[in-house]
Amino acid sequence: MPEPTYLTPEGHDKLKAELEELKGPRREELAKRLRSAIQMGDLSENADYHKAKEDQGFLEGRIQEIEYLLRNAVIIEKNVGKDVVSVGNRVTIQEADYPPETYHVVGAKEADPRNGKISNESPIGRAVMDHKVGDIVEAETPGGKIKFKIVKIE
Repeated sequence: MPEPTYLTPEGHDKLKAELEELKGPRREELAKRLRSAIQMGDLSENADYHKAKEDQGFLEGRIQEIEYLLRNAVIIEKNVGKDVVSVGNRVTIQEADYPPETYHVVGAKEADPRNGKISNESPIGRAVMDHKVGDIVEAETPGGKIKFKIVKIE
């Protein structure tokens, strides 16, 4: 059985919109490029044709990937519990002498650490899962082991 993909409703909508764009305008644009390249004649030395075929492979691959993700998606409900950390929660953590940091725990496909979205599969994401406010947890990060306290779950 395939691993589920955790998505927020926004992440799900974003993927659906990308899929529509790829299947519609992007496919049409690529078909025009291919027709144009084919009309130029000798395909064995036609760089435009080869590039368009390569782009077509990437496009179709991305379409299949998105369809697979959407088929196996588990949509994270907004009314996620606030007793323990789970996918969909915002969690505020604090390391000893540092200011608190708040992260939104999301599925791996939506992770965007620069914007405060961490994956449930990341070191910190894994460490906070199923813990409560007040718990001291430890995470093995690329920079070494860190200990922090869970301050708030939203």
